[in-house]
Amino acid sequence: MRVRIAEIQALKERGEPFPCVTAYDYPTARIADEAGIPLVLVGDSLGNVVLGYDSTVPVTMDEMLHHLKAVVRGTQHALVVADMPFMSYQVTEEEAVRNAGRMLQEGGAQAVKLEGGHRTADTVRRLVETGIPVMGHLGLTPQSVNQFSGYKVQGRTLEGAKALLQDALELQEAGAFSIVLETVPAPLAKAITGRLTIPIIGIGAGVGCDGQIQVLHDILGFTTGFVPKHAKQYTHLSDVITKALHTYTEEVRAKVFPAKEHGHALDDKVLRDLLASTDGQQ
Repeated sequence: MRVRIAEIQALKERGEPFPCVTAYDYPTARIADEAGIPLVLVGDSLGNVVLGYDSTVPVTMDEMLHHLKAVVRGTQHALVVADMPFMSYQVTEEEAVRNAGRMLQEGGAQAVKLEGGHRTADTVRRLVETGIPVMGHLGLTPQSVNQFSGYKVQGRTLEGAKALLQDALELQEAGAFSIVLETVPAPLAKAITGRLTIPIIGIGAGVGCDGQIQVLHDILGFTTGFVPKHAKQYTHLSDVITKALHTYTEEVRAKVFPAKEHGHALDDKVLRDLLASTDGQQ
């Protein structure tokens, strides 16, 4: 049975921090689910992580639905939340309802996530009234990377901090069941978490949030190169995979692999009869 939104709320009320991860396909979602992760987000960060885009902006509804379905198939217990991609909810509330509805009806998600505070609150309210659970997203909102002129910490000034708190309160009032705070100073995130009654999930926002979310590929060291400051690599799968592929290459070239145990036997008589029956044939 899947984790319910009420259970996530109960974790906050009991003061129990909880882990969340993003996943983009069946095998990683299955691993996260079997590890007991209570909430899995199918983030539009799949654009950067698995599709090779420069940002989340190019990600489409069809791409999100494709990956969402795989994650849902890979999970039995986790609450699955799907990101609404850029321009799927910003044009009209009617279009937002239609697209969010597809995430639940076609994709199998239990909730959707939208970026933005005051500017998104009315849309959040409309979705919730329609029966679609909504998670908010404040702070560094990747879909606004062009407006922010890069990936920068949000809420460092008094004006910025006030705006973040106000946005969080508006999302709560609009009916959001939780909010992701991304790349926000830890003291501010802790203060917002304390002021709100709904769960606050941090990413690069310090230990004072109710929960934490990380990209699975980041914390597993699945890729090489840039590692976000907020991510701790608990292992380095890229090194493990690279070593395995080098060994595989060496064994193929040396004809060590495949060995006898990796193949299938054929009765000697069948082979003799085959060769005899085809003697002289090219």
